[in-house]
Amino acid sequence: MADYKLEEKDSFTVLGIGTELKSHYTDYAGINKEKSDFWQAIKQDGRLDSLKAIATNDYIFVVNEAVNNKMMHYAGVMTDESLPEADRVIQFPKGEYLVVKGEAKTSEELSNILTGIAFGQVLPEAKDFAYVGGPNAAVEMGQQNGLVFGEMWIPVVRK
Repeated sequence: MADYKLEEKDSFTVLGIGTELKSHYTDYAGINKEKSDFWQAIKQDGRLDSLKAIATNDYIFVVNEAVNNKMMHYAGVMTDESLPEADRVIQFPKGEYLVVKGEAKTSEELSNILTGIAFGQVLPEAKDFAYVGGPNAAVEMGQQNGLVFGEMWIPVVRK
């Protein structure tokens, strides 16, 4: 079983710039390509830098959320400000969160590793808690020793 913890978090909001993922939810290669293309675009056109400029901390949120039966993917930051290019203010509920820590060579690799561990190992094997929907996020927290480190935050409920 992967290393994880359950942690109580206050509600918080993330300002996000997003894209709709059109691949079938079981098409991991298609989803990962869409996410990769999205991140490449917002890095190149400056939208990610615009978000970082108004952030209240150094965290970059990679958020997945179902909105109106659409699979949405966002780059986001914690902030009290707004941006014209931002698509959504994402509300994360107060409550218990599954937290999985990790590190990787790149932001994209970190997000993929954390998502794989959380949804591929921890949640399927969990006996006393479950993910019942709502936004979840891979949170890039910084860099050390040449690696990007962070956590996956998934709201869960006790069974």
